Amino acid sequence: PVAKNYQHILAMAFAIKEINENPQILSNLTLGFHIYDSYDNAQRTYQATMLFLSSVERLIPNYSCNIHNNLVSVVGGLDAEISLHISTILDIYKIPQLIYGSAPLMNEKSPELTFYQMVPPDPLQYAGIVSLLLHFRWTWIGILTMDDDQSEKFVQTVIPVFSKRGICYSFIEKIGKFSDINGLYDMLQKGVKIYDQVMGGKANAFVIYGESFTMIFLRWLQYIPSIEKTSAKAKGIVWIMTAQIELTASAFQRSWSTEIIHGALSFSIPSAYLPEFQLFVAKQNPIFSRKENGFISQFWQDAFNCVFSDEVVSDVPEDICTGTENLKNLPAPIFEIDMTGHSYSIYNGIYVIAHAFHAISTSRYKHRAMRVGRGGKKHKQDILQVLQVINILISQSTMHLGMLNLKDVKTKGELTYTLTTTLSVSKLHYFLRGVSFNNSAGDQISFDQNGIVRAGFDIINWIAFPNKSFLRVKVGKVDQLAPPDQGLIINDDLITWHILFNQVQPISICSESCYPGFSKKVKEGQPFCCYDCIPCPEGSISTENDKNECFRCKDDYYPNTRKDFCVPKIVSFLTYKEPLGLSLACLAHSFSLVTVLVLGIFVKNHNTPIVIANNRDLTYILLISLLLCFLSALLFIGQPGKVTCLLQQTTFGMVFSVAVSSILAKTITVILAFMATKPGSRMRKWVGKKLTSSIVVACSLVQASICTLWLSIAPPFPAIDMVSVPKEIVLQCNEGSMIMFYCVLGYMGFLALISFTTAFLARKLPDSFNEAKFITFSMLVFCSVWLSFVPAYLSSKGKYMVAVEIFSILASGAGLLICIFPPKCYVIVLRPELNNREQLIRRKEC
Repeated sequence: PVAKNYQHILAMAFAIKEINENPQILSNLTLGFHIYDSYDNAQRTYQATMLFLSSVERLIPNYSCNIHNNLVSVVGGLDAEISLHISTILDIYKIPQLIYGSAPLMNEKSPELTFYQMVPPDPLQYAGIVSLLLHFRWTWIGILTMDDDQSEKFVQTVIPVFSKRGICYSFIEKIGKFSDINGLYDMLQKGVKIYDQVMGGKANAFVIYGESFTMIFLRWLQYIPSIEKTSAKAKGIVWIMTAQIELTASAFQRSWSTEIIHGALSFSIPSAYLPEFQLFVAKQNPIFSRKENGFISQFWQDAFNCVFSDEVVSDVPEDICTGTENLKNLPAPIFEIDMTGHSYSIYNGIYVIAHAFHAISTSRYKHRAMRVGRGGKKHKQDILQVLQVINILISQSTMHLGMLNLKDVKTKGELTYTLTTTLSVSKLHYFLRGVSFNNSAGDQISFDQNGIVRAGFDIINWIAFPNKSFLRVKVGKVDQLAPPDQGLIINDDLITWHILFNQVQPISICSESCYPGFSKKVKEGQPFCCYDCIPCPEGSISTENDKNECFRCKDDYYPNTRKDFCVPKIVSFLTYKEPLGLSLACLAHSFSLVTVLVLGIFVKNHNTPIVIANNRDLTYILLISLLLCFLSALLFIGQPGKVTCLLQQTTFGMVFSVAVSSILAKTITVILAFMATKPGSRMRKWVGKKLTSSIVVACSLVQASICTLWLSIAPPFPAIDMVSVPKEIVLQCNEGSMIMFYCVLGYMGFLALISFTTAFLARKLPDSFNEAKFITFSMLVFCSVWLSFVPAYLSSKGKYMVAVEIFSILASGAGLLICIFPPKCYVIVLRPELNNREQLIRRKEC
């Protein structure tokens, strides 16, 4: 027997007492009740339901002789399975059933509701559990349920929601009831397994779905280490309990500690403070009401663990009940003076029926049936009193059958009338659906379209004490009328956590949070809540904790060092304002001045033997082309534009081709001049300005053709490169066609190779001012520079690619200038005495 459930009976009796004493609700109607015990058994439940529909003391439904139970409604039961058994029979007669415990959601499928739920809907509770877990960021949990259909439905409902909202579970364990010694052994093994999972895992938060037996198992779980050897040590935990779980205790559980529930959070059916109810409960005393109240004797003995002297049946010493014991001194698991949520639901359920009949009595749907007594004549008579009976089923209790006897016969004059209602019970649903009133606590009571009371859940924090008692502290609520995901209201500061948490909010996660700059990678074979944190790839960031993937910055942004936000890229191109660009520009100008100086020396001394001997015209062409080469390097410095992009590569290719062509022409001239000195040689007709001019023009025209073709099919253009350099937006010239670019370079290399070959072959010819050996070195430098250019250019990025090309232009031009002209300038400027014909002849003869 569970003494605590006696409050359910008292709540029902108190509600009926208030209603019968209030003439404004049912002025001509008196409520009574029958109480049956289901014994948590289907057969007993069906039998009790059949008794509702039968004549008094005859288990025959629809039997109308003798006194008949005028059944209009049933309230019960605490267990969903019991309620389902009752509704199976009541549905035939369309008799409404008000339930105050868990209920199967059958209302949506029934146009005529056969039961009404006095507790908030389960989906609201499920949503509240999810919101609570997310509020505290508990994403790694354990789940404990009873081994029944209702619990299975709970698991099937919440698991998909958990997964969708990022919550994982380390285990799901079902708790089964036991009925024999073998079941007790299985329960012990199950308890050891659950204890190890709870205490040995990473999870600190555990969702529990069930009813009163679940709490019994939970309290028993803390004694597992003293019964069986376990590997796990006790730790701080947070239980999240559903609304149907009540902390009740039978006689053998009085000594059990409540420490394990300290700091737990539970969803609770809303209740209210009713001081009149507390006074009503306090007045319950077996000394004065044992004969009228068939329940109080058994309750008193169970609650105070004593026995009345007139009920002693054995010689075993027992405490004797005196009747002076105080209900307020009982521990909360045994009995509570304050109205619990289930009792409050029963209280409201009785008032729902009363207000429905109040609506009936004031409407046009009242029906009267009068039977004439003595004389057999019919007479009109005002209703003096109508007797209605409300049957209340209290499940999982051991209360004895009790009945409140009411007068059902009234006499006036010579006539006697028995008054009953003939209203069809099925029409009662219409009035029940429309019930809406404020109860004595000020709470509004009404049903939604599914026959479920409009109410939310309270969030309760359980505080346990060493004396086996506990305290419920309301720390929040789940508002039914709030928008989705906003229904949970909770005050964290009011919560008392388990003592081992040192009043610090518990953490229940499988893996530590991944900070910005990292992303989650699920561990192989583990739920998605268990992961490793890996750094974001190059070019990607994450700005929040626990991101599944990193994302790339926009093209004009780049990640910072920590990869947790994007930084705007700077615009980059080679400018005169930076050291590199300024240095290259200075070099270009310097080499240009040197070239102009050399050209001036040669022009000033254009009639001297050494200038004439070195092919004066080709020398001028070479120096002017070198000057243009040095100046063309300046086209690469500064912000690229359409014109500069068109001129950069083509100008560079053309002037270098002219320079190399002139060198080739000088080399060929030396060879032909030597061959023409031989007697009878036919080469004399080739020696002259026409040949050299033809070589320069022909070689230059080939390069000009390549450049023209390039500009025709895929000309260079200004481009923005946001990829090559991570932190920069590079403004550069796109070659348009890399093939044509390398064709230009390839043709220059071809000319340089021919020049190098011919110069190498002519390096030992007997000529006083033979330039072949100087040209050989210059071509060697030229080829080396441009061979090195290709890999350096390809491996460079951004403005450094431009710098590499400028450097190659300056280096190759300087190689030609330095290797060919210094010896001549030395003779012209410093040794003018050697710059005469006699010296040329003398040196030749030597």
